[in-house]
Amino acid sequence: MKSGYTRYMPDSTCHHEHRVDVVGTGFTVLDRVYANGDLTEEALGGSCGNVLVSLAMLHRHVAPVLALGDDDTGKRLIDEFMQAGATIRYITRRADLRSPVLAQELDTESGRHDFSFVCPETCEDLPRYQPISETELAFALPMLVHCSVFYSDRLSDNILEAMRAAGEAGAIIFFEPSDFEESELFDEALRLATILKYSEDRLGERLAGRLTDCVRIVTYGAAGLEVRDRGESIWCEAIDAPAVLDTCGSGDMVSVGVIDWLLTKQFETAYLKAKDLMEGIVAGQRLAAENCAFAGARGLFKKRGANYVREILSTRSARF
Repeated sequence: MKSGYTRYMPDSTCHHEHRVDVVGTGFTVLDRVYANGDLTEEALGGSCGNVLVSLAMLHRHVAPVLALGDDDTGKRLIDEFMQAGATIRYITRRADLRSPVLAQELDTESGRHDFSFVCPETCEDLPRYQPISETELAFALPMLVHCSVFYSDRLSDNILEAMRAAGEAGAIIFFEPSDFEESELFDEALRLATILKYSEDRLGERLAGRLTDCVRIVTYGAAGLEVRDRGESIWCEAIDAPAVLDTCGSGDMVSVGVIDWLLTKQFETAYLKAKDLMEGIVAGQRLAAENCAFAGARGLFKKRGANYVREILSTRSARF
């Protein structure tokens, strides 16, 4: 039954008094993958969606906080989270929204991919992502103060409030913006962030002069990445991929490796330094390299399974 009111998905597995490993909100869409022009796959995507569902498949207690449409696409996305083992009670389905869809066009020979909110088959605009409203925020607040890590790749007034609530309760704030507008909102998000991850190509110049106390993970594409704090900067060469079929999701896999490592080691926010992340960074780089050999943002999970991914993450690196 559809209505103009928020409808919450029931889930008896999560209670406010229990610790949650990761709470996240942000860019979560249905990816429609067109390989060499042909529609080959539809799957949950977007950086936030990909990071959260991957961690859920790795048996972390994950709670997405999202607003989706009361439509078939929304049901599909919720089903994927549920099958992965995520808590879905904080995902709402609303009749006033259409669930977001993103077209990904993949060239399997080069591994290149392009994204568009225009359907390549009909040339019609696809539904876009909408951030959580005050209603979703209010429902999730009691749970936000019991999470170990809060992840977001987008920003809005309500997302900032969620970030603030989690941070004040001691959560590690992992902020991964793909773009931003100059605003007090973004300045506050930088102050709240424990870890800031971004692309040098996209945001390097715009963030270079901003002093923050957080650890920065700055990615340089196929060359590697740099991890910085106030005291040091550590360069990490990229790990060669066994084969390159699709590079989509590579950056997300690095985030998965770092967050999984943080949860394993149970770091406290006040003492987090660049060097503390290095094992997690390298684990994420290994995961990203392996994932390039498969089509889709989580091709490795689908073809080899979560246990194989766990083995990759658990292998101790000789580099650090």
